[in-house]
Amino acid sequence: MKKIEAIIKPAKLEAIKDALAEAGIEGMTVSEVKGYGKQQGHQEVYRGVSYQVEFVPKVKIEIVVSNEEFLKQAIEIIKDKAHTDKVGDGKIFVLDVLKTIRIRTGEEDTEAL
Repeated sequence: MKKIEAIIKPAKLEAIKDALAEAGIEGMTVSEVKGYGKQQGHQEVYRGVSYQVEFVPKVKIEIVVSNEEFLKQAIEIIKDKAHTDKVGDGKIFVLDVLKTIRIRTGEEDTEAL
């Protein structure tokens, strides 16, 4: 099992969610997060006063998949739907999942997904 963590622009969430569901990849956790990468935030102007926004609003998607096929599909969908060719499109991280337990039923690993 693998866990995919993707940091994306908030406006891209719905397109990614819909495409993942269409591919049969269901279940995700979504969090509103703030951060910065190479862009180091950005400059904004409010009522004529310029100020630096150091932490840019983003969305973090967390998905656990049971096999390599779903992993490849999910990564391609996220890459395709989140891509704008501009700084700040985001990042995708893939981690190993050692154990999964559904609390309600006690099911474990792929049965718990």
